[in-house]
Amino acid sequence: MRGQDTMMEKDVVPCLHLLTFYREVLVSKVRSIQCILDNLLASGFFCPEDVEIVLRTLTKPDQVRKILEFIQCKGEEACEFFIYILYKVGDAYIDLQPWLNEINYKPSDHMKELTVVNTDPISRYCEKLRQEIGQDSCFIMSYGQKEETRLEDLYTDTLIELLNDSNESIGFLERLDQLLEDCPPSDLQGETIFVTGDAGVGKSTFLQKLQNLWSKKQLKTDAIFFFKFRCRMFTTFKETDQISLRDLLFKYNCYPDQDPDNEVFDYIVRFPEKVIFTFDGYDEVQDNVDLINVPEMVSPEEKAHSLLLLISLLCGKLLKGSIKVLTARSGVEIQRKVIRKKVALRGFSPTHLKTYINLHFKEQEHRDLVSVQLDASPHLSGLCTIPLFCWIVFKSFRHLHAIHDSFVLPEICVTLTDIFLLLSEVFLSHSAIPAPGLLRRRSRCTFETFKAGLRPLAAFAKLALQGMERDAFICHQDEITACGLTEEDLLLGFLRPVSDYDARGSPATFEFLHITLQSFLAAFALVLDDKDEPNSILKFFTECSRKQESLCLSCVTCKGRLSKIREKKPFASNEHLHFINLFMCGLLSKDHKSLMENVVSPMLLKKKRALLKSYLSTSVKSHLRGLPHYDSADGRKIHALPNFLWMLRCIFETGSKDIAKITAQGIAANFIRLAYCNVHSSDCAALNFVFQHREKLLGLDMDNNNIGDYGIKQLKPSFCKLTAVKLSVNHLSDSSIEVLAEGLCKHKLVESLGLYNNHITDAGAKLVAQIIEECPKLRIVKIGLNKITSVGAKYLASAIQKSTSIFEVGMWGNCIGDEGAEVFAEALRHHPSLTNLSLSANGITSRGGKSLAEALKENSSLRIFWLVQNQLTDDVTPHLADLIKANTGLTHLWLISNQFTVDGIRHLAEALCHNTALKEICVKGNQLSEEEEEEFATEKRLQFH
Repeated sequence: MRGQDTMMEKDVVPCLHLLTFYREVLVSKVRSIQCILDNLLASGFFCPEDVEIVLRTLTKPDQVRKILEFIQCKGEEACEFFIYILYKVGDAYIDLQPWLNEINYKPSDHMKELTVVNTDPISRYCEKLRQEIGQDSCFIMSYGQKEETRLEDLYTDTLIELLNDSNESIGFLERLDQLLEDCPPSDLQGETIFVTGDAGVGKSTFLQKLQNLWSKKQLKTDAIFFFKFRCRMFTTFKETDQISLRDLLFKYNCYPDQDPDNEVFDYIVRFPEKVIFTFDGYDEVQDNVDLINVPEMVSPEEKAHSLLLLISLLCGKLLKGSIKVLTARSGVEIQRKVIRKKVALRGFSPTHLKTYINLHFKEQEHRDLVSVQLDASPHLSGLCTIPLFCWIVFKSFRHLHAIHDSFVLPEICVTLTDIFLLLSEVFLSHSAIPAPGLLRRRSRCTFETFKAGLRPLAAFAKLALQGMERDAFICHQDEITACGLTEEDLLLGFLRPVSDYDARGSPATFEFLHITLQSFLAAFALVLDDKDEPNSILKFFTECSRKQESLCLSCVTCKGRLSKIREKKPFASNEHLHFINLFMCGLLSKDHKSLMENVVSPMLLKKKRALLKSYLSTSVKSHLRGLPHYDSADGRKIHALPNFLWMLRCIFETGSKDIAKITAQGIAANFIRLAYCNVHSSDCAALNFVFQHREKLLGLDMDNNNIGDYGIKQLKPSFCKLTAVKLSVNHLSDSSIEVLAEGLCKHKLVESLGLYNNHITDAGAKLVAQIIEECPKLRIVKIGLNKITSVGAKYLASAIQKSTSIFEVGMWGNCIGDEGAEVFAEALRHHPSLTNLSLSANGITSRGGKSLAEALKENSSLRIFWLVQNQLTDDVTPHLADLIKANTGLTHLWLISNQFTVDGIRHLAEALCHNTALKEICVKGNQLSEEEEEEFATEKRLQFH
């Protein structure tokens, strides 16, 4: 027998010898023989008797040995064909791919002419899975329309934002298929990709697109299994129901045919990295799930309750290494230990919205008409950045155009209630679509449509309310019948069948086309109800006790009860209950009085409207008194909690100027912080609705939200009240800055402007420069981490040079380079007021550093100067040393993460002996060893750590 090195030379060693030498490797690694036997038989290398003898052998290793014996008796060609099968059916024989590489196997030309049919159970199941998921995902059914629309004909990407563990933005994915790629460096070590987003933002369709890409092998992944679940399915099991992982995978996805030995499941357990799971709608089960205090379930064979299986999969207790994608509404959090990557869906950008218009409307006339109407209404445009709301608006546009001579969107779609009333009108008027060739009805009477459809509408509303009252989002035929709904009613579009998600296997299981529609109909039911007391409309509103909540937040042992407490509070989670309250406010608003009087007794409607207004007025006062506040150098500040935003949304839906005035007057502070409150562009109309009634000036911090360009347009009327405008991390483009510049320069009140981490280019920088130049009270400008080059730097520096009020400028993370540094140097040279300046991470080399150092020798106002993460070398240190010796009054100089060596730092250390003002020079992250840093241990003002 030859040595192993010789064995690897395939063109020297016959395949017969390879099978002999690696016999035990093959015996231990070949786990499936079905494909091998089928192909050996089909090719004539085996006869039926050979197959029968192999199958009579009791154990799998012995079966493989028997195959090898027969093969080696049949000659070299048969031996190579055996190896060729392993080569061609790589998915089935994944364990042997390293061995094939080791022997450097390359099939001969003769082998390439032979046919290998993949009959392996694993490969067959993968193909079946791809086929079924492809069929399930190729049509957009998320919003329940009757017409079949191909996913590829209408799907439009949304903004996909990567978040860190603190929910701070760390960039965007360019495409959905990047979701499964490696994360940016972080300390998140969990198993789950967590996808969050507001109601209707398209989380389900996002997963559907992911599934569709996988089915077409267009997803960048090695995963060959894909199992999709909706979380609400897990709530349909009884507490006593027990299910195995095998049944969960195969019963609720597709079953592996021709797999008597359970090879598919065994393969999944052995190679979990080959599996992708998607779990849609975690917010619907979160109250039933505790990811910390659960028994560990690690055995794939054990039976347990479905929720325990879900938790074990998410935590990696089961199938550790598999890819899990979990969606939930914004504000829902899961334990950090579970998360591998966190992303947020932010809805359509203006470009995405234009793409969606073009896909939705094939006629250019309709495209132009819709675009014009959206441009005329920033609030409607903001609502249409949410895919669900956009779909409703566009569907309504097409439907009502089909039956009426004219239909103008902005006159109808003002609030979210309007949008869902519009959808209900479309559903109720399905029978009104004229046949081809018939004239359209000239007049549109919404009152008539609702009155004629009141019976089914009331029945759907009753069904929706019953579900909300018991936190149920799936309804069964008996419940539907009990509410008085007929089969004909089900065709209207409010419900869609979902029997495949029912654990009981019922053939007649339904859900509302979206949970937000269920919330809307539940609110409608409360308005229609003439049996209970009028105050039943407040059943989802209860007194909000901030004190009780804050006590629980500070008590570790109470955290498990926090969600249950919040359920009983107005404007707190759960979100579907918030929407009931919001729609209640909209339906009982003055704007909808005429419509509702057609379906509700005017006297009862009057009582309910009075009750709601009284409740909201009282609750607003109580809520505002309870907001956390503190005093600062800028005056009295309050920190608005997310509940405050729900309160404003409800007030906006009522359209009540009286309640808006109460709210505006109740904000006693002169600065309100709404950072990290998930403010969307459409919420800005609600903010403006309240702020416009405020008599005093106000500072507004809305950092780290999602208001976008449409939101800025809606805030425009409030600019006459604002002294501080903080809009960092809000996806603003230059068009937003144009609106800001126009408003802020007109009123000249702004003192602080925060625009960090947006999408501002040099064109936007020119507009910011205009604000600096024309607003005499402006002291602080933060415009770092945008897309500003030396061109924009020239505009900004020129404006700063002229300003006598500017105190602080933050330019961290732009690209101004040395040219930008030089123009900033001129602006600094004799500046009377600029005290804090950051030019960090701007690509500045020693050339720019020299200009800055020389100019600062003639400046006596600057106290804090940051040049972190630039490209400064020792060449600039003599100039910095001269600056230090000049003792200008500079107190903090940050030079972290540049390219200084010990020689350069010596210049700085020596200069410090002649300076009495500097408190620190931070130089950590430069090119010094620990031993070299020790040389400066006595100079405490040089900070290396």
